[in-house]
Amino acid sequence: MTDKTILKALRGEKQDVPPIWMMRQAGRYLPEYKATRAEAGDFLSLCYNPDLAAEVTLQPIRRYGFDAAILFADILLLPQALGADLWFVTGEGPRLSTLTTQAEFDALKPATDVHEVLSPIYETVSILSRELPPEVTLIGFAGAPWTVATYMVAGRGTPDQGPAHALKAENRALFSALIDRLTDGTIEYLSRQIEAGAEVVKLFDSWAGSLKGQDFDDFALEPAKRIIAELKARHPGIPVIAFPREAGERYVGFGKATGADCVALDNSMAPEWAAEHVQVDGCVQGNLASSHMVTGGDALVSETRRIVEAFRNGPHIFNLGHGITPDADPENVQLMIDTVRGG
Repeated sequence: MTDKTILKALRGEKQDVPPIWMMRQAGRYLPEYKATRAEAGDFLSLCYNPDLAAEVTLQPIRRYGFDAAILFADILLLPQALGADLWFVTGEGPRLSTLTTQAEFDALKPATDVHEVLSPIYETVSILSRELPPEVTLIGFAGAPWTVATYMVAGRGTPDQGPAHALKAENRALFSALIDRLTDGTIEYLSRQIEAGAEVVKLFDSWAGSLKGQDFDDFALEPAKRIIAELKARHPGIPVIAFPREAGERYVGFGKATGADCVALDNSMAPEWAAEHVQVDGCVQGNLASSHMVTGGDALVSETRRIVEAFRNGPHIFNLGHGITPDADPENVQLMIDTVRGG
C-alpha cells in the first residue's frame, strides 16, 4: 500500500496531519508488555521468540492505532550473532564480552554468517507483515555501527562512550576494522528484514553526538552512507530513516550526505531550527521530549502542538526525540496522539 501515511512522508509528501509512531512504543510502560515478558522469562528469550516478539510489537498498535509498528528486538543481537557473548542484568541492562584486541576481533564471525542466530528475528518480521493492519507500516531496524561498537568495546553502556573513544585513539586501524565488520553485518541483517517484510528500516546511532570532526565523518556518516547505498541497491525504493542522535549542527545535510529518506531528530534542538536547517532537505521525524510522557498535562499538549506547527510546511513523522521511558503514563501517550490528530 503506497498510500500509507508513513510512506507518503518518506517520499517527501506534506500531510495535513503527520503520521505518528513512537520509539520503544512496545515496552515496559505497558502492562500488557510486562505480562508477555513474564511469559517469555527474560528479555533475550522474548527477543528470540517470534510469536511473543510479534505480540509485543502489535500491542501498542491495538491500544493506540499508531501509523507504524517497529520490530521488537535489540541493537545488541547483531554483535551476539557475530560471536560476542550477550546477557542482560536485571535492573542494570545489557552486558557483552569486550572487544579491545586484534585477537578478539579475529574471533568474530564473517558478516554473512549472522543469519542463523538472527533467523528468529526474520520470522518475527514475517509474522508482523501478515498480522499488522493493512494501513500500518512495518519498520525494521538496527543499531548504527558506532553505537553498537561502543557497547562491544566497553562490554556495557557507558555515560561518555569513553572505552570506544580510547580504542579509537590507541588503535584506529583495529577500531576501523570493527566498524567495517559491523557495517557489513548491518547490511546483511537489515537486508534480510526487508526480505521478510519490513517496509522501512531505521538506523539508530544513539551515541553519534559524542563523535566530533573527522571522527563523525568516519564513524557515523560514512557507515550510514554505505549501509543505505547497499540496501537501496539490493532493494530499490526501500526507505531508510537515520537517527544520528545529538549530532547538533551535524544534522544539517546528514540526509543528503547519507542518502537517508528521513532524519530523526532528538529533542535537544528547537523544532523551528530543525525545520529551517534540516527539513529543507526532506522528511524529518521527531522530536517531543520523552519526559512529557511522564509528566503529561498542558505542557505535553502545548509542546506537541508547537512541533506539529513547526514542521507543518514539509514532510514530517511525529515521534519522540528518544525512546519512551518505563515510568511513562500510558494515558499521556493517548493525549499526545489525540493532540497530533485532533489539534
